[in-house]
Amino acid sequence: MKRASIAVIVQQHLEDAVVLRGTRAVLVRAPHVKLHQLRRLDDRIAAHLDGLATAGPDAVALIQASLESPGAGTLFTATVMALESRDPALLERCLAIAEAEPDSLRGVLSAFGWVSAASLRGITKALLEAPSPLRRGVGLLACAMHQVHPGAALDAALGDPDAALRARALTVAGRLGRRELLPACLRALADGDAAVRHAAACAALLLGDRGPAAETLRQVAGTAGPGQADAATHLIRSLDEAGARAMLQALSRDKDAPRLLIRAIGAAGDAHYVPWLIKQMDDLALSRLAGESFSLITGLDLALLDLERKPPEANEAGPNDDPADPRVALDEDDGLPWPDPQRIAAWWAAQGAAFPPGTRFFMGAVPTPAHCQAVLASGFQRQRTAAAESLCLLQPGTPLFNTSAPAWRQQRLLQAAPA
Repeated sequence: MKRASIAVIVQQHLEDAVVLRGTRAVLVRAPHVKLHQLRRLDDRIAAHLDGLATAGPDAVALIQASLESPGAGTLFTATVMALESRDPALLERCLAIAEAEPDSLRGVLSAFGWVSAASLRGITKALLEAPSPLRRGVGLLACAMHQVHPGAALDAALGDPDAALRARALTVAGRLGRRELLPACLRALADGDAAVRHAAACAALLLGDRGPAAETLRQVAGTAGPGQADAATHLIRSLDEAGARAMLQALSRDKDAPRLLIRAIGAAGDAHYVPWLIKQMDDLALSRLAGESFSLITGLDLALLDLERKPPEANEAGPNDDPADPRVALDEDDGLPWPDPQRIAAWWAAQGAAFPPGTRFFMGAVPTPAHCQAVLASGFQRQRTAAAESLCLLQPGTPLFNTSAPAWRQQRLLQAAPA
């Protein structure tokens, strides 16, 4: 009976770790989660992983069985176990699954970001020297997540025949703030692969280029596609007032993409557009996103300041229990407050003079390195991600702060940051 009871407990640890990792994947990009809230979730995940580690071989047997039908959460849990216990056979199986099923790679990568740098000693070096492009890419991204320069392996990957590896290498160069690689990033803007060109443009922008990289992102931002919104927000944060206004005018001509324009206005930070944002709050489809952009400019927490309204009864966004409903994606505005247009208009009438048009505002202040650090410490996750990017744009060569890292590691880095 004792062995059966232990098996039940270990199985529960495994199931909870898998489920909570899925929850974490959503919360690290959520508009309503702060770092201390992420810490609570991370502590729960760590407790279940510790339970699995304590169970030893019993846990490994259950994990091996779960890998017969792996998902991202299962691979995360298995890879963490393999790395922390230095189990080469289990790690090899996880990497082999990721190679066979690329959609599961995100689980492996999140495990490499979760564990401590000490758990990766020797493992990352072997990955960087592996024949497989995917494994070399895992090694590069592991270095980026732990702010370690991969050395010659990064230079070699920038010219690798494998397009996916080239794109990952460019991403790593930008995240690590390697300004000496800016010429290589600019050369990659002429790459034959669209994903490589996009990665090159994003990296070059972080590393200080405001010419060819910006033009590449402008082309992506002007074309409907999965990277359009990210390209628009990355680009507009780097532009001066005149450039940002010209870009917003161009985006406004597309009457079928109001959400893209609203996002771009929040990233631009120009209070000139706040009255228009307030008008969009009357539209149920745009209301919450307009409120988020308003908060990005002013720094207001709408829920905390009672500037929100009750959710409308007619609103049904995202998936539901109806199998015939074609909506299967999560509501991207989930977690955002419903702004009250009347109260916000009244607040703006009283306080808007503090936000002169033509000045870039981010979270209630002109963006400076110190202000971005403050937002990294106190903002919501999407705001923190914007702060990390803004910090790099203000100081090219600054490593990109990883807002998806375990919360305790983020808190330690923020505490150690210069005032």
